[in-house]
Amino acid sequence: MTLFLQLDFAALSAAVLACTACGLLGNLLLLTRQSLLGDAISHSVLPGLVMGFIVTGTRATLPMVLGAMAAAVLAALLISLIRRLARLEAGAAMGVVFSGMFALGLVLIEVSGARSVDLDVDCVLYGQLEALIWPAATGLSSLWDPVALADMPQETRTLAGVLALTLAGLALLWKELRLAAFDPDFAASIGFAPRGLSLVVLVLVSVACVAAFWAVGSILVIAALVAPAAIARLLTDDYRRQFLLSAAAAVLMGAGGYGAAILVPWLLGLGHGLNAAGMMAVVAGLLLALAWAFGPYGRVRRVSVA
Repeated sequence: MTLFLQLDFAALSAAVLACTACGLLGNLLLLTRQSLLGDAISHSVLPGLVMGFIVTGTRATLPMVLGAMAAAVLAALLISLIRRLARLEAGAAMGVVFSGMFALGLVLIEVSGARSVDLDVDCVLYGQLEALIWPAATGLSSLWDPVALADMPQETRTLAGVLALTLAGLALLWKELRLAAFDPDFAASIGFAPRGLSLVVLVLVSVACVAAFWAVGSILVIAALVAPAAIARLLTDDYRRQFLLSAAAAVLMGAGGYGAAILVPWLLGLGHGLNAAGMMAVVAGLLLALAWAFGPYGRVRRVSVA
């Protein structure tokens, strides 16, 4: 047990926390038909992260979060501007902005010296989940020992805070977000501000993305923003159940993917391990396929009824 706590617990917790936070927020993007916005944000925050490092010379959480949020808001404004001026379809405008900003971020990494502090392409794409260890753990008592918890990797503690912030935001704005998602015109007519709520969602998604970047990388962030919400949408039409099912799918995605990264190489007799973040995306794809095939609205069910 002690070995598991030291080598795997922090990484597994970070994976589950990242998937859950992103999965819950992904519902808001899916229900407003803006799932690609999560992809855009997860790519667009990269130049903000690098600029935060360039300005401060450190990977401290606050400047990174502020830089990422600034980049995300800039990306949203650019998408809106391009749609209005060029009259492009939303997906095309998002594709232009996020690909351009992600490329800018990669260039800044190469020319700024950020590679020397693990802010490199591999870190950005695949994360560094396997590097999250907790040497201070000495047993189950460490889980409630303040001294041991203080030595928990910063990424895991940050993701726990982000999940708490996400849950608080959803609880406080539950009815408003529901109204803005399904009837924004009515919401505006009775005094709610759909644009203001959209900005709140944008900020929450930006914070979740930057927190998850260090641990799981951009590939899993994109999958976690889309897959759990899509899985839940295939299983229910109920708003509350949508969030509950997406949270369950996110936990399965994080824990199942981490476990698969350990077990699959052993079962296949491979001489090397598998990337945990990549396996989580694979598990998410399998869960999505199962929901599509066997869910209440699934293809297999429709064929059997017919």
